[in-house]
Amino acid sequence: MTASEPAPVTLEDARRLLESGEAVLVDVREPDEWEAGHAPEALHHPIGNLDPSTLPPDVEIITTCRSGGRGARAAAALCDAGLPARNLDGGMRGWQESGHALERGDGSPGSVS
Repeated sequence: MTASEPAPVTLEDARRLLESGEAVLVDVREPDEWEAGHAPEALHHPIGNLDPSTLPPDVEIITTCRSGGRGARAAAALCDAGLPARNLDGGMRGWQESGHALERGDGSPGSVS
């Protein structure tokens, strides 16, 4: 972890923060990955189009991708822009493996490959 890379957030802590309204989940994967399966409450902001000014400044931002690499880069960029951000440890693969809901773009059950 570099000096500008924030510590990751565990799935357990992320769920607590999301359920309490203290955080939002921002999925930075590509549109086809999002369509295949995403957390129902997540916001979609592909990493190539991530604009800090479009995100809420008053809650923690939890970034996620498939396994963590892009999410970590996104969290670091958001922190550099002055936003409180951390990456979800394990990404959407970890989310799926822990049994949390995933949905496709059409609302049907989704998956992460």
